[in-house]
Order: sequence, then C-alpha cells, then structure tokens
Amino acid sequence: MEAVALRPAPEAEPVRTDLSPPAVPAKHAGGRARRWLRLHGAEFRAALIGLVSLVLFVALWQYLTANRVALYVRFLNIPTPMDVLGRAVIALRSPVFGDHVLISCRRILLGFLLAGGIAVPLGLLMGRYRLLREIAFPICEVLRPIPAIAWVPMAIMLWPTNEGSIVFITFLGSFFPILINTLQGMAQVDPVLVRAARCLGATEPAVFREVYLPASLPQIFTGLTVGMGVAWVSLIAAEMISGQFGIGYFTWEAYSLVQYPDIALGMITIGLLGLGSSFAIRLVGRLVMPWAAAR
Repeated sequence: MEAVALRPAPEAEPVRTDLSPPAVPAKHAGGRARRWLRLHGAEFRAALIGLVSLVLFVALWQYLTANRVALYVRFLNIPTPMDVLGRAVIALRSPVFGDHVLISCRRILLGFLLAGGIAVPLGLLMGRYRLLREIAFPICEVLRPIPAIAWVPMAIMLWPTNEGSIVFITFLGSFFPILINTLQGMAQVDPVLVRAARCLGATEPAVFREVYLPASLPQIFTGLTVGMGVAWVSLIAAEMISGQFGIGYFTWEAYSLVQYPDIALGMITIGLLGLGSSFAIRLVGRLVMPWAAAR
C-alpha cells in the first residue's frame, strides 16, 4: 500500500478581541460616495439651492424692513424677521394658535377628501362614457370660473352652520382642478391598450382597474396637487370673511388689531401648511406609482 502523506492541520485563526467594525478601504469608501452622489446628487443640489435662496430672501427682507425702505413699495410698517420670530415663539407657547392651525387642517382634510372622493370617480366615468360627459361637463364649466370668495354668501345661505359652509367652499376650490386633470388623464389613455385588454377577455371593471386608472394616475395626482393649493386659497378666503376660528381668521384678526408681526406669522404658517400638504400628496404619488419615480 502506498503511504498517504499527512497534511498538517491548518492553524486556527486568532480570536478577535476588538469588536469595532473593520476599516473600509479608502477606494471602497470613495466608490460609495460617488455612488451616493450619482443617485442623490440632483436632489442634494436642489435642496442646497433652495436653502440658499431662502437665506437670501430672508436677508433681503431683513434689509428692506430694518432700513424702512420706502420707494414705490413701502416697507415702513412691515415687521422684520426677528419680530416675526419673536411672535412665533410666543404663539407656539399659546394653545390658541395651535387650535387655529388644527381647525384649518381639519377643514382642509374634510373638504379635500370629499373633493377627491367625488372628482376622481366622476372624472373617470366622464372620460369613459360620452353621454355622461356631455351632460355634466357644461355644468362644471359654468361653475368652475366662479371664485371661492364669490361662493361665501351662497354657502352661508345653503348650510346651517359656519363650519359646513367653510368646508363646502374648500371642497369647491379643490373639486374642479381634480376633475379636469382626471378628464385629461383619461383622454391620454392609449386606445391600443384598451383593445388589447378586451381581446384578452377583460371585463369593463377590469379595464378600468388595469388600464384606465394606472394610465390616468399621473394626471390625477397632478390634479390633487393643484387642488390642494386651490383648497388652501379657498379656505383662507372663507375663514377671513365668515370664520371665527382658523389660521385665516387669525391673520385677518391680526390685521384688524394692527398686530403686524402676527399678520406675517399667519402668512408664513399658511405657506408652510400648504407646502407640507403638497409634499404629502407627492409622497403618496411616489408610493402609488413606483414606476414613475424610477424613471
């Protein structure tokens, strides 16, 4: 029998007593940084430019108000950013200001959800069935140009409570942009996709679910974003005229009491609330339409 050569057993690796993570080589770290910049560079650049523009805007505001510039546009009574910041600190400590904000947000939520819940299905049906579009579209086109502020007297007569009339005006402000954009989305659906679905045996509800709705979603979310902005405009107008609570009423009351920092605080709060609500809609749109975000 041939002798079998015995190989020495491999030495055991020493047990690590240092529990810190292993050092990343410099080339790998540089590659990760380049990959992150390639994926998020555009977003980082946009955020940086936006931040710089906001800083420049506040600096210009500070200069014009601190020096009481009075050319054709007068900044004599406009509060400085520091005055507004001081009033914001006081307002945030008071529950009254928070109640105004919460009431406005509740009204926006009710009016916008009602508008979206009615306008989107109605727009889909109007885009699909010509007879319904011929009946409803002329009525919508007559009512759509009427501004929200013109609806205030009629809304007060229609609804038994102030709250109902304000929510109704908010509903009207967001309803028509959502409806028109949904109709536009239905008009852009490729008829070849519809015919292909029918050839594969899809029923009418299935065609709506699998073809019309996904193809119209980009336009629908555009309408939702525009409708949210118009809803805030409508809400503030209604609160200023007929409201007793809300951020619009807070701003108008500050003007009546000659509290100029509170006026600016109310306006900035409205802008931030509108920005946050529009961002929330875009975020939902990315979740619902991942194929659009991936492009």
